[in-house]
Amino acid sequence: MMPHDPMKQFAEEFKSFAVKGNLVDMAVGVVIGNAFSKIVSSFVSDIIMPPIGILVGGVDFSSLSVVLREATDTTEAVTLNYGLFVNSIVDFLIISLSIFIAVRYVLRRQKKEATTKTTQKPSEDTQLLREIRDTLQAQNRNS
Repeated sequence: MMPHDPMKQFAEEFKSFAVKGNLVDMAVGVVIGNAFSKIVSSFVSDIIMPPIGILVGGVDFSSLSVVLREATDTTEAVTLNYGLFVNSIVDFLIISLSIFIAVRYVLRRQKKEATTKTTQKPSEDTQLLREIRDTLQAQNRNS
């Protein structure tokens, strides 16, 4: 018996993984997720945050920062950009909520389909076989 080559085994497992479509599905998910993230970021920074900024006194959240070290002739200022962080938190919350709603919808659909499949009336053949089974069981109990 020949020893298993770990690299060959790894290559075979990867090939099986890629051929099953998981790799393609995952790549599509990453691309769509990245595009969705850009849309949500734009939505937050360009649509949601400006009105919120006006409501809290005309603040532009993207420019909110604390200067940690002033700029000099040779170096740029070092800032703590907490306004961008607030935008990122809002991005995260919207993306999380969207994913939650989508997953919840998919799970409810799957549950509904599973329930529908289990409550469907059995085929005529299945009903006939069940009747035959029940008759045979009744005959065996009576004998």
